[in-house]
Amino acid sequence: MRRVLAATLLVAAAGCSSVPAEPATKSGGGSPEPIQWGPCTDIKRPDGEPPARQDTSVRCGKLAVPLDYAKPDGETIDLALIKLPATGKRLGSLVFNFGGPGASGVDTLDQAAKALTALRARYDLVSFDPRGVERSSGVRCGSGAEMDRFTSLDTLPPNDETHRESEAANKEFAALCQKNSGKILPYVGTVNAARDLDRIRASLGDPKLNYVGMSYGTQLGGVYATEFPEKVGRMLLDAPLDPTVTFEQRTLVQTRGFQQAYESFLKSCVKNSCEIGRDQATANANVENLMNELTAKPLKVGNRDLTQGLASTGVAAALYSEMTWPFLERALGDALKGRGDALMYLADSYTGRSPDGTYSTQMTSFPAITCVDTAERPTPDELRRTEQAALKISPLFGSEGSGGLCRVWPAKGSDQARHVNATGSAPIVVVGGKGDPATPYEWAPKLTAQLRTATLVTYMGEGHGAYLSGSKCVQGLVDAYLIDGKVPEKGAACPAA
Repeated sequence: MRRVLAATLLVAAAGCSSVPAEPATKSGGGSPEPIQWGPCTDIKRPDGEPPARQDTSVRCGKLAVPLDYAKPDGETIDLALIKLPATGKRLGSLVFNFGGPGASGVDTLDQAAKALTALRARYDLVSFDPRGVERSSGVRCGSGAEMDRFTSLDTLPPNDETHRESEAANKEFAALCQKNSGKILPYVGTVNAARDLDRIRASLGDPKLNYVGMSYGTQLGGVYATEFPEKVGRMLLDAPLDPTVTFEQRTLVQTRGFQQAYESFLKSCVKNSCEIGRDQATANANVENLMNELTAKPLKVGNRDLTQGLASTGVAAALYSEMTWPFLERALGDALKGRGDALMYLADSYTGRSPDGTYSTQMTSFPAITCVDTAERPTPDELRRTEQAALKISPLFGSEGSGGLCRVWPAKGSDQARHVNATGSAPIVVVGGKGDPATPYEWAPKLTAQLRTATLVTYMGEGHGAYLSGSKCVQGLVDAYLIDGKVPEKGAACPAA
């Protein structure tokens, strides 16, 4: 159900940890553990299958870190890492977090290798599955069949019956997370992940952390720069979020962002021969009618049902990049003709469902990290107020956000990382996109100001994230910074790709 799970993916989390900082030994103290590197044996593509060809130079490894940094000599967990060795004159390591929270850095870096050729010429490219994600004690919250039930529940109509179903499902989901992953749940917050990041830096042998954070990765980078300002090397934060926003503020801003991206998609579609309508109003009406029809009667896709919840998730998935708009047009056109396969494919790519019915931890790590990364626990009245305001912005994407699930989450939260300040760090570069649906542009100048050591670059194009958008302007500015140390001029901007 998008209200319980997929809706949370529309809401970027503000991060913090349930474990208080330790001023003298923030990263646990002592000598860094060595990383045990070896061949990669379990890389996965988004469909859950192994890559057709694996670069044999790519290495995978593990690093032991404290489960609880308040007990640095106590129980440990293993972080899974991946390294793409530099192909030219090496500057050091460049560590990536691609977002989520909940995305596997191991799988994503392997998939993104070709797009990062210029950076790989000078750096060992490194990424990892953060604690609570996939191979790093990934949070699990039920079987594939149970996850299917959670992700497919409808969000419409927003009436008392839907709200009761939502609350019951939230409680069931949270209980399953506690049952299957209770030991890790209190320790998956962003401050702990930042401490892990410093352990990774030390184990790589780098005196400073060179880092690229995208989406939620900007939150992790901001927290790292706050906790370890003297250890910041060259840090790029792309598609930034504002860690100070409340559940309600975040939900409304992102609902507006997705609605604007959806309207831009419709406008682009009807410029030519659009499968879903001759003009923007007609196309929008056809999509709204489709969603209402799916609420009454889902479309059969094999032995599964394409529900309204899954269909709206599929639409959201395709709005992250302008490059997927043609596929979204086809998927909606097919669904209007009674074929739901393409929309189901988009929804599954968003929720991390493989064709065999298993799920990655994408949908379970996200709420686990989100809910311990804030002390906020909305009341039912606050959730209804948020939902009503969001539905006025967008009938398609409006929801209560992730607050309903966090309200019943079994692990406590803390606001520690909602206040970032990197005073004393090296210059940081923040890149925000005007047409970003998931981390709307208004968050970019806010994070830049909060960090106090950052410079903002504005990208005028569509899509979530600018560096991998195809913009040569953004890529040029970022590469000059990461490779040559050239900080962009104040007010730098790049046109749409």
